[in-house]
Amino acid sequence: MELLQNIVEGCHQNQSREQRRLYEKYYGYCLKTVFRYIYRYEKAVDVVNDGFVKIFRNFCRFQCGDAENLEMVLMGWMRRVMINTAIDELRKNSFLPEIGNIPDAVWNHRDNSQGSDRMLLYKELVKEIKKLPPAYRTVFNMYVIDGFTHQEIADQLSISVGTSKSNLSKARVYLQKILKTNEQQEAYALCK
Repeated sequence: MELLQNIVEGCHQNQSREQRRLYEKYYGYCLKTVFRYIYRYEKAVDVVNDGFVKIFRNFCRFQCGDAENLEMVLMGWMRRVMINTAIDELRKNSFLPEIGNIPDAVWNHRDNSQGSDRMLLYKELVKEIKKLPPAYRTVFNMYVIDGFTHQEIADQLSISVGTSKSNLSKARVYLQKILKTNEQQEAYALCK
C-alpha cells in the first residue's frame, strides 16, 4: 500500500518514474477495460495510451482521502477515464464495429483485481458481448459492467434515456439467445 501511495504522490508531482510505474502496474487492467469497447487490439492499445496521457495530464484532479481504499478509488477513476476515451474514439468512428482479438498474454496479465476463475468468466463474457451490435454492446458495457446510469449513458452517447433502456433490454435478450445457443451446442457435443 505504501508503494502505491508513493506512486500516487509522484504522479501528483509529475515525476516520470512514478508515472511509468503507474502505467506498468495498471496497463493490463486499462487494456481490458478499453477492449470491452474497442475490439481491434492495435486501436485499443492506442486508446489506452491516449487515456494514460489524459490521466497524467489531469492527475491533479485525482483525490483520495481514504488511504485504505486508495487502490480501489484510483482504479475506478482510471477506469472512467479509459471508458470515456474509448467512447470518444467510438464516437469519432460513428460507432462502427471493430473486429479483432486481444492476445492471450494480455488476459494473463495479473492486475490483482480479479481471481483466476472470475477472469476466465470475464474473458468468456467479453467474447459473447463482442457478438452484440455496436449500439447494444456499448450500452450493455456501460450499464451492466461499468455501472453508468441510463441518464449518464444518454448524455455520453447523445441518445435518449428511453433508447438507452431499449438498447440494454435488446442486448440482454440477444445475449440470452447467444448463451442458450452455446449451451445447446455444448450439450450436443457431450452427447456425441
